[in-house]
Amino acid sequence: MRQLVKPGAPKADSNARSRRPAVGPKAKEKPAAASGHRRLCYLAILAVTIFLWYRFSLLDDDGLRTGRAKGDADPCQGRYIYVCKLPARFNADIIRDACRDTDAGGERLCASVGNAGLGRPLEDPADGVLTGENGWHGTRQLALDVIFHNRMKRYECLANRSTVATAIFVPFYASLDFARHAAVGDNATRDAAAADVADWLRWRPEWDRRSDGHDHFLVAGRAARDLMRDGSGPDWGTNLLVTPAGRNMSALVLESSLHEATSGFAVPYPTYFHPRTDADVFRWQERVRGLRRTWLMAFVGGETRQAPGSPATTNDYVMAQCKASESCGHLKLGRCAAGSTSQCHSPVNVMRLLQNATFCLHPPPGGDSYTRRWAFDSMVAGCIPVFFNPASAYLQYKWHLPKDYTKYSVLVPEAGIRAGTVSIEATLRAIPAATVARMREEVVRLIPTVVYADPSAKLETVKDAFDIAVEGILHSVARPRA
Repeated sequence: MRQLVKPGAPKADSNARSRRPAVGPKAKEKPAAASGHRRLCYLAILAVTIFLWYRFSLLDDDGLRTGRAKGDADPCQGRYIYVCKLPARFNADIIRDACRDTDAGGERLCASVGNAGLGRPLEDPADGVLTGENGWHGTRQLALDVIFHNRMKRYECLANRSTVATAIFVPFYASLDFARHAAVGDNATRDAAAADVADWLRWRPEWDRRSDGHDHFLVAGRAARDLMRDGSGPDWGTNLLVTPAGRNMSALVLESSLHEATSGFAVPYPTYFHPRTDADVFRWQERVRGLRRTWLMAFVGGETRQAPGSPATTNDYVMAQCKASESCGHLKLGRCAAGSTSQCHSPVNVMRLLQNATFCLHPPPGGDSYTRRWAFDSMVAGCIPVFFNPASAYLQYKWHLPKDYTKYSVLVPEAGIRAGTVSIEATLRAIPAATVARMREEVVRLIPTVVYADPSAKLETVKDAFDIAVEGILHSVARPRA
């Protein structure tokens, strides 16, 4: 049949296939480019797959970045701590409000808790008491709340979620809250912040995670008794640690209660020394080892403030023996009142005396208190502490000081001091020189364990008081309570 051709259409050429143009170089480029693009896509997909596998292999089952390959041992296992995101009214605002209260000495308070709690840097005097070392500040004891909080911000095992944490830190500035209301006679005002933080915690999901807050802990630069007003004793302090929430939590305090069943653990008072590096610690240890000590013993403090007619305290008897001895250096500290002749808040003067003594005397300061801040400053100075009551150290700082107290300190019976039958000077002179040398070396070895490193830095191989306290609290909260 004859094929019809549409008008205007080109005629079919039976030889068209045979006359197809030869495939030239340009014709080959297109399929080669497509193949190259596909290969690049495959490589890109493979690279993304490897990246995602590696990225998520560094996350543990709870989504925490560990920096380790999956299956490797987790160095933070059992050490994770979650920091409660408390409203500012429980910490930062307390400092702000206290600083504004000029009637209550706000300017001085600001200076003492500024610089992450360390206070103002100290200048080395002409006689080289500090000898150019880094990390010396005019730190006060109530700043422990701030120092600890800032150190915790740099803790290497922080958890993003409370569900994976062994312990939960509550950054409530309890000692600063105590200070701003210490002179207030209204107990409701004193206890307002403690009640507020307890209510806030009880509404948080992590509170019920483990027996109503038994894995929570806080830090307070006060003695436990200052936070345990229960109405049966003196009208003093707050009731933070005797509320239901306070009893459930653990508290790191400067002096624990030896007579009440609380979860308070004693940690060292802040000293004036806050090293930034291991080298700072090692240089200072070498310095105090080589000091020439001109005093046999030294005492820092004044008379115990007692009601008129009340009997003398052990502190008063010890000070009297020091004053009567030509071998005892005495530095009287007092309130910073106008026209006062006392050496109040003079860290350099304190350290000068402590560095010049072989033994430093630390009687209970009086009242219900047994511990003294100067015990730790004296150890930083390489001065062997002398205690008169086991509660001044041995029953308190069990995490930070050796169980065998004879390795680093001397215990002089308190009863003999009060009865006038024991001479402190004679007791200390009877200790053999070789024993004194061994005790001083142990004191020097303990220096890192009783100081808090600068929160803006971190010691590499040395454990400081913060590290030891964290280890202690993790061990404590991990154990089931009776």
